[in-house]
Amino acid sequence: MLCSDSCWLLHQSMSSLMRSEHRPVTLLLVLLLSWSTNSVSAVGVNWGLASSTPLPPSKVVNGLLLSNGVTRVKLPDADPSVLESLSGSGIGVIVGIRNEMLRYLSQSKKAAASWVHDNVTRYFSDNRAGGGVQIEYIAVGDEPFLLSYGQQYQPYVIGAATNIHTALKAAKLSDRIKLIVPCSSDVYQTNSSLPSKAHFRPDLNKTMVDLLSFLSNHSSLFVLDMNPFSSFQQNKNLSLDFHLFQLTSRPLTDGHSKYDNYFDLSIDSVVSSLSKVGFGDMDIMVGSVGWPTDGASNATSANAQLFMQGLIDHLKAKTGSPLRPKRPPPETYLFTLLDENQLNITTGNYERHYGIFTFDGQAKYNVDLGQGSRPLKNVHEVDYLNQKWCVVNNNKDLYNITASVVQACSNADCSSLSSGGSCGGIGWPGNVSYAFNSYFQANGQSQESCDFNGLGLITTVDPSVGECRFVIGLHTSGSNKVRSLMADMPKKVFYSFFQSLVVLQQVVSVFIFASFFV
Repeated sequence: MLCSDSCWLLHQSMSSLMRSEHRPVTLLLVLLLSWSTNSVSAVGVNWGLASSTPLPPSKVVNGLLLSNGVTRVKLPDADPSVLESLSGSGIGVIVGIRNEMLRYLSQSKKAAASWVHDNVTRYFSDNRAGGGVQIEYIAVGDEPFLLSYGQQYQPYVIGAATNIHTALKAAKLSDRIKLIVPCSSDVYQTNSSLPSKAHFRPDLNKTMVDLLSFLSNHSSLFVLDMNPFSSFQQNKNLSLDFHLFQLTSRPLTDGHSKYDNYFDLSIDSVVSSLSKVGFGDMDIMVGSVGWPTDGASNATSANAQLFMQGLIDHLKAKTGSPLRPKRPPPETYLFTLLDENQLNITTGNYERHYGIFTFDGQAKYNVDLGQGSRPLKNVHEVDYLNQKWCVVNNNKDLYNITASVVQACSNADCSSLSSGGSCGGIGWPGNVSYAFNSYFQANGQSQESCDFNGLGLITTVDPSVGECRFVIGLHTSGSNKVRSLMADMPKKVFYSFFQSLVVLQQVVSVFIFASFFV
């Protein structure tokens, strides 16, 4: 975080002086503290657990967050093991409420009170130096207004937020914990990429005004989740350099404003949209922004480092955007801490490769998360499974192997095999071995998970090729539970997940069938 423990120490010093007899300097300290907290943009990270073999939360907190100076974290839900690991850490926390819960919470004040008790009150602490979790925000939903969701969650957001706020007030926490609603970048529209032309989607107008009124009444912020990589793929008028904060990019002119990066363009598009409905001065938090390192062309560690470091440097400069000069977002959360091989990939295979660190806690590139000029520290003493892999047995008849590949990729991660991915060029039969090994590791290296009707073979020779890494899984409670996780998914989530598996099936099948004609 760019204003981390130093801001907190100043706050503690001020509190101490206010209790002492040094009254003449107290007002000066108040003014200094107000200036420092309003002019510095804080940086945190998103931390999700959508992995078949997640690292133990205690290792993530101690080995990645604290050791690298991260002082803010955004969680997708209130996972007990994660919250317990954050207790006493002093890390500021955003706790999320999943979209599937919004309807239930909007219809029952009792349910909202129960959720607050079970997921907030029992963990909460407003003292960084003491025990408990420093919960600062509750995120009501995860991009519930996403265009592809239609009306699935939209009608329940305001009701859920209202009931959660009522529960916080009853728990005497409403003045300490703010409510936010993360919004995807498709909540606004513009026909020309120009911020001045941006406006909220017509189907959201009433809901958005109600939400903004709620946020304003409770001194909260608008939260924008950015997706610069998706923007680059879809908008051919804006160059790669423009998205990566490269000074060689051609500026975009909008009246008297000039834009040389996607970040400021997005911020001012929201500013313009807010202004058109009467909330032009509302603060904007960036709830999610990052760049993938695999799964598509231009999704590389080198580009991710350019983007992340460009973003951090831009926030440190405190220049703001053309419509908000010297007023950067008060908080920005990078997406994401670790790779998550169970994230939905309907929008692209790259979705599973946004991690600054690999799934096992090893840095892919260097960026200042709060550690300053030091290199990022990796997790040590990772509890890997045995040094063995599952590959295709070339001594078998492989004519009917497609079904086995589909089985593997339908229950494990094959996203690196996609065109432009790190394993996209390994060809036959390496792509089959990659699929087999992915399934094998996700299922804890059990003997039967490398059977594939006799077509699989366990080996102790690392089959990795060039940049294509055949991973080894971790000893974790997440192993051997791929099927049970799928069984526990809500129906609509499962349907979306199934759609992504169809995409994987098509990708892998292309590799396999093409090999017969080489």
